[in-house]
Amino acid sequence: MHVHEHAHEMGALTHAALHAFEETLLMLPFLFLAYLIIETVEHRQGEKIERLLAGGGRWGFVPGALLGCVPQCGFSTVASNFYSSKVITLGTLLAVYLATSDEAIPVLLATPGHWDTLAMLLGIKVVYALAVGFALDFVLARFLPKGLRGGYAGRMDEVDCHRDAEEESENLWLAALRHTAETALFVFLFSLAFGFVVEQIGHDVFAGALGKLGFFQPALAALVGLIPNCAASMLLTQLYLEGALRFSSLVAGLCAGAGVGLAVLWRSNPSWKQNLFITGLLWAAGTALGVLMQIAVLFVPLA
Repeated sequence: MHVHEHAHEMGALTHAALHAFEETLLMLPFLFLAYLIIETVEHRQGEKIERLLAGGGRWGFVPGALLGCVPQCGFSTVASNFYSSKVITLGTLLAVYLATSDEAIPVLLATPGHWDTLAMLLGIKVVYALAVGFALDFVLARFLPKGLRGGYAGRMDEVDCHRDAEEESENLWLAALRHTAETALFVFLFSLAFGFVVEQIGHDVFAGALGKLGFFQPALAALVGLIPNCAASMLLTQLYLEGALRFSSLVAGLCAGAGVGLAVLWRSNPSWKQNLFITGLLWAAGTALGVLMQIAVLFVPLA
């Protein structure tokens, strides 16, 4: 009996490994192309984009929501430094955070069958980031302490957010290749682990367990999104691609996910009370949108 169980486990592991390898292999060309475009934009247009973000004033949440869509978390890091130096407002900071999707965009770009999902995801996140940014800077500003509102002092040239010389000099192709290898390795290992678990307990059982969370699923996804690491966005995206996470929960998690931007805020902004409030606000904003989308699905089959 023990030998039979061992053989079954080995068969499940082999099947999961083959599936993970095939899935990762198909993603590689799209993944590399996506990262090559991203690296080109960040290296050649980075300073112009930063000036656009810093020069937005009270309407900074508009370029913030658009710039946050640039894959990876580079601009959430810039926004955190700008906010800590009182260059941008709270609304602009949250707009950047909510629009940031970190590594989710390259992963979805690498799966052509989900390009419509990516377009919908980005559209929802930009509109929501604009709405929250406007609410914080125009509707709720009078109720917020002056120090929390931000954007009232400081100059952009006081902030040094650029990559170090070693990173700047890195060849675009090599940088894209490195990011592709790192992401592909994560996708392969996750797919292997997920596939093995599903083989053991059954896909329906696994998906059912997450499904039973109901309205708590977006809250949990948003909590995962707060983890200041690109692995969080990749984890959420892979769970969605495997059918274990609803689209509404993916949106909630990716709205709350600002990559390492949140970690930079805690390091650069001296007020832990402000940092705690912003972290909680980010989680609440992501959760609220996910729950609203789940309610909407009762009427419109979207989430």
